[in-house]
Amino acid sequence: MNGVRVGSQTIAFPSCPRLIAMHTVVGKQEGQGPYAEYFHEILADDLLGQKTPEKAERQILEQTIDQALRKQGLVPQDIQYYVGGDLLNQVISTVFSARSLEVPFLGIFSACGTFSQGLGLASVLLQGGFADKVLVATSSHYQTAERQYRYPIELNVQHVSTNQHTVTGAGACVLAADGEGPKITHATFGKVVDMGLKNPNDMGSAMAPAALATLEQHLADTGRSPDYYDLILTGDLGRQGLKMLRILAEKKNLQLNNVADGGALIYGDNPKFGAGASGAACSAVMTLGYVNTQLFLGKLHKVLLIGTGAMLNQLTIQQGESIPTIAHAAAIEA
Repeated sequence: MNGVRVGSQTIAFPSCPRLIAMHTVVGKQEGQGPYAEYFHEILADDLLGQKTPEKAERQILEQTIDQALRKQGLVPQDIQYYVGGDLLNQVISTVFSARSLEVPFLGIFSACGTFSQGLGLASVLLQGGFADKVLVATSSHYQTAERQYRYPIELNVQHVSTNQHTVTGAGACVLAADGEGPKITHATFGKVVDMGLKNPNDMGSAMAPAALATLEQHLADTGRSPDYYDLILTGDLGRQGLKMLRILAEKKNLQLNNVADGGALIYGDNPKFGAGASGAACSAVMTLGYVNTQLFLGKLHKVLLIGTGAMLNQLTIQQGESIPTIAHAAAIEA
């Protein structure tokens, strides 16, 4: 049975690919937040004894993938495709993890929206009959992201209240054509949205229009209203971006009573983390940790994950370019 194109940007998956295995790993600071109980593994040392944070991120990702496979007694040879990405240049953490797996690899990048993009692409492969099992994984690390996008942490540069703190961690899951677990029913792939904002210290506000655009398109394509879902989880707008999303939605008479943001949740209200969290791992660990648990317990039944990404780098900011953004949605049901 082939997938069905619904509207202009959404794909329905009649076979409902299943999340049959998953594992999350987070760093020490994430493990001190209010959602710690939902993560499978909390690191005592964010560097894992490695000499560089880049090597540490790679090891975190590899360990996360290994544990996800082990939970279903799987080996890499059982996986037809590995879809994944991270925040670093040339998605190098994911590339090195793919090197050790020796599985056909599709490297992707949507910044903090990479995980939802991966869920959608994996579901396309499964729905089309091109695979029986697909691995999806993402990672990020506070120190590697600071070094690449902002300043090395050794400089101790002070952040502003709209800054977001990159999550250290990784999330990995196996999607399968058959099996038990939450199902992916739809994916809505977003368009690049650029409202002309240029402040790299407020990426949440820049990404909010993309989140709204993808949400509106998903609702229009499927004929649903926001309250069809028990939870609409964005990630990662942070508190500032979530505030902007609500303002923009109200201007369009769209009531979002059930929206939350993974970046605004994971650290709680701790002012140390500015507007909250960001990072490719954030929506992955919140979805595979918290959301999956709530689906299993029957406290949630239908969730729309909207992963948002700020598609900038140091060079474009230095050259005065505005920040292009994107959002991809995946509908997940128990």
